[in-house]
Amino acid sequence: MNLQDLKKPIQSKWRVQSFSKNKAVAACVPYIDSRDVQNRLDEVCGPENWQSDYKEVKGNVYAGIGILVGELWVWKWDCGTESKVEKEKGEASDSFKRSAVKWGIGRDLYESELQFARANDKKTDTNNPYVIDDTGKRVYDLTDFINKKMSEYPVWWNQALEYMQNGGTVDQIKLKYELTEKQAEELKNA
Repeated sequence: MNLQDLKKPIQSKWRVQSFSKNKAVAACVPYIDSRDVQNRLDEVCGPENWQSDYKEVKGNVYAGIGILVGELWVWKWDCGTESKVEKEKGEASDSFKRSAVKWGIGRDLYESELQFARANDKKTDTNNPYVIDDTGKRVYDLTDFINKKMSEYPVWWNQALEYMQNGGTVDQIKLKYELTEKQAEELKNA
């Protein structure tokens, strides 16, 4: 068993972290779920050489992942936060994934850049925007959409959308990235 293999990247999924109140744009982040963690532990350690446990400490759920190293169980623990859906399950899952990060699983996700996608509307207190594609149709599989976008769009595209989300103009971006008129027009329509 080579514990360094726990640190190898796992194919991540994508979710919306937030919608902008200034522009119709969604900030998206990569994530893995607890089954991805379990599969990595099974693959590297063997299903019989790892275990998990949960504790409540001062109202917080802590998850621990123990790995049998030689003849000794070594544990790493962390707490999680409630999710918006299924609070207790979300907190347990989050604490499990956070303890996995202490073993190196999914740590590479913290180095990933946000990805930006078009939304149907700006975020307000009364609406629920959603991600749309270039034709204005709703995106139902965000992971597939972002993975395709990352392979098709140049590196500057995501940086430019983030710059615009923070108040930058297309003209400023055109100068900064030396864009052609066509590229600037595409960005303006984003």
